[in-house]
Amino acid sequence: MSLTCSNFKNRFFIQDEQLALLQTVSEQMLDRLPAIIDELYEYMRQFPKFKDYFHSEDYIAKVKQLQIEHWRSFWEDDLDDAYLHKRVRIGEVHARIGLPLDMYYDAVMILNKLFEDEFNALGVETVALSTAYHRRVALDVYIVVDTYNKIMKERLEEQNEALREMSTPVAQIAEHILLLPLVGIIDSKRAQELMSSMLDKVGQMAAKVFILDISGIAVVDTAVANHLIKMTKASRLMGCDCIISGISPAVAQTIVELGVQIDEIITEGTMRAALNEAYKLTGLELRQIKK
Repeated sequence: MSLTCSNFKNRFFIQDEQLALLQTVSEQMLDRLPAIIDELYEYMRQFPKFKDYFHSEDYIAKVKQLQIEHWRSFWEDDLDDAYLHKRVRIGEVHARIGLPLDMYYDAVMILNKLFEDEFNALGVETVALSTAYHRRVALDVYIVVDTYNKIMKERLEEQNEALREMSTPVAQIAEHILLLPLVGIIDSKRAQELMSSMLDKVGQMAAKVFILDISGIAVVDTAVANHLIKMTKASRLMGCDCIISGISPAVAQTIVELGVQIDEIITEGTMRAALNEAYKLTGLELRQIKK
């Protein structure tokens, strides 16, 4: 982690006096901690995704104990490098089991309410105490989520690299007609590799039509749309029309909202429609053979 404990304190406006204020109620909070965690999981059982990640009572009991240890650390430990490392470990665990961030945020919000209720019940609720509590919680959440996001990004990059290493599956499906189904994520590096492979095949096969099927692309944003446009223009320069198929309603809406100009591109919603258009462009005809 690049930021030091001092950096984090400054970033989240956490003062030593606020940490000391939290310590004045730590003993009372620790006494109530098991009951608070029990109440948290009663709330969480209401969420549809709960059973997907908490599949047995034994597992729930184990996770509850980990939650108690986590919050015992919150109320007992100094805000030092060891404390920060514990929060990093939580983010690593969440990423490993694939816990959705919305479930984590829900749990944090529920716990915020439960601790605030305890402050009120004990008659210790003040603006200063609430501020101290929420600032330290904000620091915890930041570290957990930042760690989670970094790990998930690394996984995505590894998957993307694996896709890059795979040969580009350009297939000839009819005379002068080529097909390239795109899968995963398209970034600048992969787009360049795809374009090179596509143009090589167009030249080798003397293709007249090239179909790019994007139904397997994970995300279509401005960058992806621009990459696709470059690929179609490059194939046209070689005398080959390019058809983009697999455009879903959601993708079509995204492209319109992004303001991407695709006026000169032939687009089709399905592979079947793209094939029909390709046959027309090449003068071929698909007929059903009667038996």
